[in-house]
Parts: sequence; C-alpha cells; structure tokens
Amino acid sequence: MVNILVIGSGAREHAITCKLAQSPGVRKLYVAPGNAGTASIADNVPVKAEDITALRHFALNNSIDLTIVGPEGPLAAGIVDAFQQSNLKIFGPSRNAAEIESSKVFSRSLMERHGIPCAAGKSFVDYDEALAYLQTRRLPVVLKADGLAAGKGVIIATTLLEAQQTLTAMMQEKCFGQAGSRIVVEDYLEGKEMSFFVFTDGKSALPTVPACDYKRIFEGNKGPNTGGMGSYSPPPFFTPLLGETIMSSIMKPVIKALAEEGRPYRGVLYGGLMIKDNSPYVIEFNARLGDPETQVVLPRMKTDLLEVIEATIENRLGDITIEWRNEACVGVVLASGGYPGEYKTGFPITGLSDVDDDIIIFHAGTRLGPSGEVLTSGGRVLTVVALGANLAEARAKVYRNVPKIRFQDVQYRRDIADIYTE
Repeated sequence: MVNILVIGSGAREHAITCKLAQSPGVRKLYVAPGNAGTASIADNVPVKAEDITALRHFALNNSIDLTIVGPEGPLAAGIVDAFQQSNLKIFGPSRNAAEIESSKVFSRSLMERHGIPCAAGKSFVDYDEALAYLQTRRLPVVLKADGLAAGKGVIIATTLLEAQQTLTAMMQEKCFGQAGSRIVVEDYLEGKEMSFFVFTDGKSALPTVPACDYKRIFEGNKGPNTGGMGSYSPPPFFTPLLGETIMSSIMKPVIKALAEEGRPYRGVLYGGLMIKDNSPYVIEFNARLGDPETQVVLPRMKTDLLEVIEATIENRLGDITIEWRNEACVGVVLASGGYPGEYKTGFPITGLSDVDDDIIIFHAGTRLGPSGEVLTSGGRVLTVVALGANLAEARAKVYRNVPKIRFQDVQYRRDIADIYTE
C-alpha cells in the first residue's frame, strides 16, 4: 500500500487520480494543488505545481511513496531530478530528457540527427534569417516557439503576411516571452493528426490506445489555438499495422536516441503525429500524458495504472502487458466564455449531478466555494466523457448530457468526434 502525490490541477490530473483511486495498492491520495473534482477522491494540497521546493518538502514530511507529475512545467524545471536527489520515487522524465518537449529546437535537431520522420524545416535564433527563409517556403507554413507556451505556441500561417506577423510577434514582441527567443519554421503537413503515447522505462516501451484532439476554439477547427477542446479514442483510421510502424520508425528510435545522447527517458512519451499516405510524421513530442487525450485514454484502460507506473520506474516494463477496453470514448471540454483570451471566473456550476450515471466528468478549472459549491476558476473548466460501443454512440451520449451542465458564458465545440467534418 502506497501514499501517492499527483501534481497538477487540470482534468488530466483528475483523470489520473480517478484511475489511481481504483487501485487496491493505494493507501492515500494527495493532489497538489488539485481542483473541486480531485477534492472528492483525494486530499488537495495548497501548493502550486511549479513550487518544486514546497512539493519536495511535502513529500518528505508526509511519507509519500510515489509522486506522479501531470503538467510539463515542473518536468521542464527539473522536479524529477530534485526529487531523486532526495531519494523520492517520482514518475516522469528528467529535465534533460524532458527537453524533447521544452525545446522545439532540440527536438527537431534530435530527429534530424537520428533520421526520425518529420516535416522539412529549420530552426532560427536570428529574426532576419527566419524572415528570409519564410519567403522561400510554400504556404501554409508552421511557426513554433521553441519553449513551453501552454499548448498555444504553434501557429499555422496561411499567408506570407500572417507568417511575417507571427514571426514578429514571437521573436520581437515576445508574445510567448522567452519561449519565442528561438523558433522553428516547418512545412505544413497535410493528413490526419493523432496523439500516440507510450510508457517507457528507457529501454522497453508499451503503447496506450491512440486518440485525436481538437486544438482550435471553434467548430470546423477555426479560431485560435487552445490547450484542447475535446478528444476521442480510437481514431477510425488507426490500424495495428500503423501502430507497429509508429513504434518501429518513431517511438523506439527516439527513446534509443535519447539514451545514446545521455538523456535516458523514463515516463510517458507523447508523439503528436500526422498520418500522410499511411506514413507517420512527427509534429511534436511531449514529455507527459496529453490533455484532453488522457480523459479519453484512461477510461479505456483495464490494467491497474499503479502497476504500470511502478513497472516503468523499476525498469521492468518489458515484463507486463496493458489491457484495454474495446469501447470508444469521447470527451468534450466546457470552457469559460472568452477563452483562450480574457475570461472571468467564480461562476457557480449547476447540473453536475443531473447527468446520466455512466457519464464521467473530469474537473479542470474548478474550485470549491465557501459553502461547498463548485465554482469556475480557469479557462478550461470541465471535460465531459462517455464510453460507447462505437464513436457514434459515445458521441451521442456526451452531447445528450453536456447541456445539463451550466455556468455563465459556457462555451464548447459541437463537432467533437464528428469524423465527417474533420
């Protein structure tokens, strides 16, 4: 029996906590800082995910046997290294390994050195050089801020003027802060986008089920990028052969490459992929489970998540298998009005207990009010999730229940898992 600390406050962390709560090997669950949803199944700890010193002190003083890191920020800041220096068991990659997400420039150079398929492109630290390169590329073109930008640092420019304005905003106006000091310019890949996750102990790798997410705020994939407005699993175009190709040409080679370069990777590695002519290409790597994909992947997982995490940390991932449900899963994000721009919070949420019994609600931007009422506290507020015999059934269940949940200025996309409109 173990005491576990989950770090983060989003729907991903709520989904992880819910899955861990099902494990017979868990004695006590803590979430830092958590949200109104995690408060019902764990003890919330009022420490921010980025406060590594305070989190380490909490783990040392509260007999925490295992810490699981949800968001990318603490990983990029070196939380795994800090915990390991104090002999604390923690799930996630080291700071050096997590650079595969925290630096798009490093990630691209790693793929180029090791022949991992990705879009043609170049990295830049000089604005004028980047501008000159842009003028030679076919449109649309993709511009990526080098550092972390909360899932919003990738812009697809459809005109040269838009590309130039984006470049100026990133490199000169610092719209993403220091994250835009270096940038990557890549050719736009057309195809079908999907998210592919593996658990890895640095040698062995076990895939999860794949998923697709929706990054734009409005239906039809229009409007600015967000942290993700919904997702579904599995993609209808995914096949076992495609999965084998992804493992052999991308996931296993990049894990091997990181090890060879002195950055052994242990944790979850996320490949954001474009499938073009049945061949996979890397759009980006992330150093953790995705959000909102986790909310549709973990409900399909039959195997005890704690067992998989412990096997990963203990370098025995090759000795286990992961079982998955056959059902499809669809998740729709309910967001605050104005998101991903300015928005207001503190509005009461009603209808949470009015949904069907088989509907799952993962909290993100929520908090408990003084009388125990659930209030909005962020941009993405909830993810409403349903399992079904197929995507159409799961989708119908979700959209039958979403209108039952209400808060002021709520917004959500109505085309999640409508595969005919992608």
